[in-house]
Amino acid sequence: MTTATDKQIVQLQASIARVIRGKDEVIRLALVALLAKGHLLIEDVPGVGKTTLAQALANSFHCSFQRIQFTSDLLPSDVVGTSVFNQVEQRFDFKPGPIFANIILADEINRTTPKTQSSLLEAMNEAQVTVDNYTHKLPQPFMVLATQNPVEHHGTYPLPESQLDRFLLRIGMGYPSRDSEREIMQRHSNGHNAAAEVTPVMEAADVERMQRAVEKVRVDDSLRDYALDIVERTRTSEQLTLGVSPRGLLMLQRAAQARAFLEDRDYCTPDDFKQLVLPVFAHRVVVNARYAATQKKSVQAEIILREIMESTSVPL
Repeated sequence: MTTATDKQIVQLQASIARVIRGKDEVIRLALVALLAKGHLLIEDVPGVGKTTLAQALANSFHCSFQRIQFTSDLLPSDVVGTSVFNQVEQRFDFKPGPIFANIILADEINRTTPKTQSSLLEAMNEAQVTVDNYTHKLPQPFMVLATQNPVEHHGTYPLPESQLDRFLLRIGMGYPSRDSEREIMQRHSNGHNAAAEVTPVMEAADVERMQRAVEKVRVDDSLRDYALDIVERTRTSEQLTLGVSPRGLLMLQRAAQARAFLEDRDYCTPDDFKQLVLPVFAHRVVVNARYAATQKKSVQAEIILREIMESTSVPL
């Protein structure tokens, strides 16, 4: 990593940390997703700063930003756009939807129907959308930050496995510490929007350059074997009915490379993989119903993955 790039990363982290107090690891994971060309799913109870994190990240560099509030009556065309007949020229013109932006905040994504949720699949996987047999490329860099309420809340539609698999990471915000919450109260005493005050510290081209640098971070074959061992165990575990897919394996490697880049290294270490197994894999596995009867499936998935990691030899 060059000195200039290192300075920009520090500025980017500091810019977001001014708004998201006491959540350095959450910010780090959000930047891992951005630099790895991935998408981020933020799951937690309402009011803990999920939307604020997305807005702060978007405001931290010069880019286009769109917020889509997902509701039960939202249609796929409301997301990707639609063709409108031009009476003057007697032809159909494509009117892009809000998905055509660098950073997309899909707010409360699990409050809309599966049909509308599926409108994001092509965009998230291939950075393009197809409407009326015409394919339209999305701007780069492109990232979806989706927030969702726990499935136990009323009016939610659980995301299918195919949709969850498109997200590089799933994270939770958690409640802030007492001191951080006091700062939040003081900052919002006059009703201002803290995320709106975040100023850009880099250009979109800088983000693309860093994403290309992340792809060049070295990964030793022993680390690939370590990741393969974990993935194979998820596929043979009696506690899981669905293990990690090949896409999930590739995303773990990309996320590890991005973490190493953030740590100012051009090579990965075992810790880069170990620290990311849960946020990358936990939403990709399906827990056997017999083992998920006593607690939330997401919690049980993390417990099972930890057990798998503890029984897997770490390369030296």
